[in-house]
Parts: sequence; C-alpha cells; structure tokens
Amino acid sequence: GPSSSCGSLRPGSLPTAIDAGRGVGAIPAGSSQLPCCINAGVVLAGSFAQLARAAEQSRDTMLVPKTALDTPPLEIHTLGAEVLRQPARRIGKVTEQTRELARDMLRSMYTAKGIGLAAPQVGIHQQLLVIDLDLENAATPPLVLINPEISAASASIDTYEEGCLSIPGVYLDVVRPTAIELSFRDEMGRPRKMKADGLMARCIQHEMDHLNGVLFVDRVTDEAGLQKELKDHGFQRQHVQSVS
Repeated sequence: GPSSSCGSLRPGSLPTAIDAGRGVGAIPAGSSQLPCCINAGVVLAGSFAQLARAAEQSRDTMLVPKTALDTPPLEIHTLGAEVLRQPARRIGKVTEQTRELARDMLRSMYTAKGIGLAAPQVGIHQQLLVIDLDLENAATPPLVLINPEISAASASIDTYEEGCLSIPGVYLDVVRPTAIELSFRDEMGRPRKMKADGLMARCIQHEMDHLNGVLFVDRVTDEAGLQKELKDHGFQRQHVQSVS
C-alpha cells in the first residue's frame, strides 16, 4: 500500500481529503464528520437543533489557520529528550485551558507540517492528542482526543512507513493493527466512541504511543535501516528503547 507517515509527512506527500475520509469508519470520502456516538444523556438534554448548533460550535473552536508561524507557541522536543519518555496523566476536567493547549499544539503542528502531535512532545504530560489529515482544506476541523483508550484492534496488521515531528527526517516501516475502536473525550469534554482504519488508525496509534513514552522508532524491527536513518539525521541509537 502507499506509504504513510504519522507525526510528520515526507515533503510533497500531503494526504488528501479523500485519504482523511477513508480513514474513519465508513464515512464517505471527503466528509469531515466523525462517526462519534453521543450518549443518551446529551440527546435528552435538548433538541436536535440545539445539539447541532453545539456540535458546530465545538468544531469551530478548534479551527486555527493551517499555516506556518514564524515562531510556533510550543517547542517540539526531539529524540533524546527525557520528556518524551515520561507517561502522560489523564485529564480530570476539560476546560478552556485544555482547548487553548490543543489550539497551541495545532499551531505548532501546522508550522512543522505535521499531521499529528501529542502533548508529551511539547513537554506537557497530559493525555491529549491532535490530528489533522486534511492540511490543505482550511475548513476541515482537526480531531482532538482527550484520555483516548483503544477498546479493540483488528487481527489484521499492516506495515507502513512512519515519521515523527520528534525525529525529523527519519522515516521507517512499522507494523500496526489495520483498524481500531476507541473511546475518548472531545474538546468539550464529551465522551465519544469511534472506529478508524487506514491512515487515521495508524496516526491515532502512533500518537497514543507518545502518551506511554513510546516513539515509533522503538517499534522498528529493521535494525540496519534504523541505525542508518538515525545516523544520517544526527540521532543516536542509544536513545531508542526497543519494544518487543
């Protein structure tokens, strides 16, 4: 299949809206809707019109310009930094401060031309991820995952090329489950569930690894390729903590 890089993309390999649509459940290509489940309590709380307005409002709260800034608000730490190896803590209450952190993460991610970023990569040990597979469409809202948990993973696995904003320039093959189911809270603190496959599933798994102090290079099995890529880009093999 086509190569996919998770935290970062090879130059000139931007995913399209069609890629993004294919990655989430059975949503039609190009759709920016996520198959998230609204719990019964929320539905009973008001009319569908109110729900629709609230959903639209919350989607807009995360839209920031998808352009590079001269000075991004957050520094992205790189392989060798101890902060990347510390486990993240669950977020007890989702507040405006949480949303502003997510927006700053997005601004920093867009500046670095990435498609995914986890809070530990910017030195903040909270279970917060941001993902955007549709960088070329300013109107497509990003995905914000708070306290994500994978509830099921497919038996089928795929090998794809991954990259990471914390290991710039390094691209190597990683084996992961093809599809996943997960639960999380959105940027408004509401519980959600979703299914993902393809590039979206891979990105979610890649970013969730960061919450446990795991980097994609820890999962690379091609030792010779790993050593060469790291050396070529100024990184040290000793900073990789291989997982079985």
